[in-house]
Order: sequence, then C-alpha cells, then structure tokens
Amino acid sequence: MAVKTEKDLSQGLRALWLKAMAAIELQNFGYAISLLQELLKQEPEFLTGRQLLRRAEVTKGKSAKKSFFNISTAPIGVMKAQREMKTDPKRAVEMLEDVLEMEPYNRQANLLLKEAAVAAGWPEIGVFALRSLLEEHPRDVKVLHELGGLYHQLGDYENEVEVYNQITATNPLDAQALRLGKDALARASMKRGGWTEAESYRDLIKDKDEAISLEQQSRIRLTGEAIDQQIAEAYARHQAEPESLDFAQRLGALNEKKEDFEAAIRWYQYAADLTKGLDTGLLRKISDLKIKCLEREIAAHEEFLSAHSPTDKLYAEKSEQLRAAKTNRAQIHIADAQERVARNPTDLQLRFELGESFFNAGRFRDAVPELQRARQNPHARLKAMNLLGCCYGELGMLDLAMKQLEEASQEIVSMDAMKKDILYNLGIVYERRNETEKSLACMKQIYEVDYGYRDVAGRVESSYERDVSGP
Repeated sequence: MAVKTEKDLSQGLRALWLKAMAAIELQNFGYAISLLQELLKQEPEFLTGRQLLRRAEVTKGKSAKKSFFNISTAPIGVMKAQREMKTDPKRAVEMLEDVLEMEPYNRQANLLLKEAAVAAGWPEIGVFALRSLLEEHPRDVKVLHELGGLYHQLGDYENEVEVYNQITATNPLDAQALRLGKDALARASMKRGGWTEAESYRDLIKDKDEAISLEQQSRIRLTGEAIDQQIAEAYARHQAEPESLDFAQRLGALNEKKEDFEAAIRWYQYAADLTKGLDTGLLRKISDLKIKCLEREIAAHEEFLSAHSPTDKLYAEKSEQLRAAKTNRAQIHIADAQERVARNPTDLQLRFELGESFFNAGRFRDAVPELQRARQNPHARLKAMNLLGCCYGELGMLDLAMKQLEEASQEIVSMDAMKKDILYNLGIVYERRNETEKSLACMKQIYEVDYGYRDVAGRVESSYERDVSGP
C-alpha cells in the first residue's frame, strides 16, 4: 500500500481535514473525531488522518469524567469486527475505529486492527496499531515481535533492527530476537549500500559521504565522535526546517545515545511541543529520561553518603538532596501512572502500577483503592495483595494486613521470590502483633530454602540462642 498524504485528498476531503485540524486547535475534540472518522471512511489509507484521530481520542479520554461503574463495550465490538474480518477486512477496520474511539489503547482492538489492516492490504495501518499499543506498554515483547515481523514484510529493515534491539534490551536471552535482529541488520546494510539495486560498482560509490553518514546513523553503538558528527548534521537540518518533527526527534535520540539526558529531554520536549502535546509516546520518553536523570543524581548522592561520615560538613546537605531527588522521582512515577490510568481506566495492570507508585512514595492510603482493584487481574493479583497487606500494616491495620498476606501466601505453593517476600512481610506483621511463634515460623520457612534472604538468618539463629541461654 502506498500511504495517502494530504496532497492525495480530494478537494472535499481536504476541506474536512482542515476543519478537523481547526477543531483540534480549538480543543473541540468530539467534533474533530467525527470529522476524521468521516474522512477515513472515504479515504482509509490516509495514515496521518488516522494518527491525528487517535491523538484526539486519547486527549478527549483524558478530560472525560470517569465513572467507577463504567463497563467496557469493547469486547462486543471486537467480536463483531472479528466476524466481519473474514469476509470484509476493510469494513472490519472501520468497525474497530468505533471501538477505539472510546478505548484508544484497547489491546484486543488494536491487535485485531493490525490483522484486519494487513488483510486489507494496508500494512502501515497495522504498524500504527502496534505502535499505539507500545505507547502504553513499550516493553510488550509479544507486540514487539509482531511489529518486527510486520516491518520485515514491508522491507523496512532499519526499523526491524530497532525493534529487535528493543526486545533484546528487555530480554537479552531472547534467541529468536537475536537471530532475527542480525538478519535484519544484514539486509539493512545491503539495502543501504545499494547491493540489491545497483547496476554497476560506480552506483555503489557515487555518494561516498552520504553512505558514510547513513552507515554511522544505523550502527547500534556509535562512538562519541560519530554521535557528535550526527548531532551536528541533524542540527543543521533542523535549522533549515525548524518545524520538522523528524529532526527534533532525531536530535533527542542522538543525545540520548550520547547519554546527555538533559539535552535529550530538551529536544524531545521541543518535538512534543510541535505535536501540541498530543504524542503520548514523546511525553513518555520525556518522563523516562527525567527519571534517568534523577536516578543518576540519587546514585551520586548515595555514593557520597556511603563514603563520608555524618559529621562531614556536606553530609546533611547531600542527605537532603537525596531525599528531594527520591521525592521527585516518586512524583514523576505517580504522574505518569495516573496519566496512563486516565487514558485506560479499565486496565487493571495500570491500576497496579499506580498503586505501586503510591506505595513507593509512602502514600499508602492512596495506594489502597488501586491495589484493591488490581487484585482482580490474575497477572498482578499476588503482587497487589502483597503490597496491599504492607499498606494496611503501614496504616496500623494489622488485622487486615495479616488477613491479606495470609491469603496471598496460601495461593502460592512453591517457595519462589514472591512467596518469600509475602512470608517475610507476614512475619513482620505477626511480630508487630506480638505473635512471636508465628513470626518465627514464617522466617524459618524462608531460612530452609534461602539462607541469605534479607535478615532471616539472624532472626532464626538468634531465636535458638535465646532458647539455649534461657530466660
């Protein structure tokens, strides 16, 4: 499929497009959505229109009032589209847009949109659907594998390499991603070098400087000097086209590779401003980099404090700076989690992440309702119950903490890391309730399989020393 651009629109559709953009400028997202939906029914291959539609839907969803009893109708819409896809995939794409209007990040709807779009001969729309999912869960390996396969079908080997690099960064032991990434890198090099198209040797070397530049851009790891050269080239292009989103993002990515996170944040923020804040992927990137900056600062403060005594004249100042940095990091995590929940309030995994962020920030009362809801997610249930028990404990509700942790412990048969953590927390609750024998029993269960777990060895062994020494 050749993606349609604004230039390909008829006069009537271009008028719709301009009205939609004007509506978005005025933040009349409902009207913009209706205009864009009508436009896409007539010109479904207009990818930019579909991208703007999704951004408008996401932004509208953020500002909409959320009901606690809101029931998703997406599963019904997805089922209908799935049946339609067998006979008319183009119609299925249209039906799925109705589902995504209310839940832009719905996983099943986006995955089916990818399948329907590919079946309709619109693979670029399939890429867009998968990219939408990755905005919410950038480390979703299953989606990344699907995206890599789709880029392969399109012959977009550069992006295929990038996707498999993302997978191996998340899971270095993913043998399939390692193999496919190497294959894609080889194909990208051949395509970039013109080996598949050149008619003569002279064709391959006619623009040597450009070839060197492209080769440097595609390397997985660039040297500092090469990165500086690429930054200079990208900046020159940016100065010529300051409204270009691609050059701003490129400068952000290069500075990120250079690990100049402050500069990367500035460029990504510039790019986000060009999109008027509608690109959630850019906003997530900015948030992630701010956290990286804070983690650097935290590590530096902790290193200083570990190497100096409390009597050092800078010790108190560094301690306060460490506390402030940790507070800022927690606030960013919370804001990011709240934003994702606002976009997709029915996603229980996001509820867990928000509750976890509240817990890590010491906001235990705020964490409780999120973790209570997250228990309904089978994948997050035990982690949610563990943190919920800890929240109750921090709030002094020891009976509720005990009940929650006991229930969680009973649901795990094997002594894995999760069970050890739950048992340890339960043991602490028993100890606070002056139920010494029960507390010790929890610690002994851990001691039997993991001698080095936290301070379990000291707790268990000291109990025997007390028995020997007597009262």
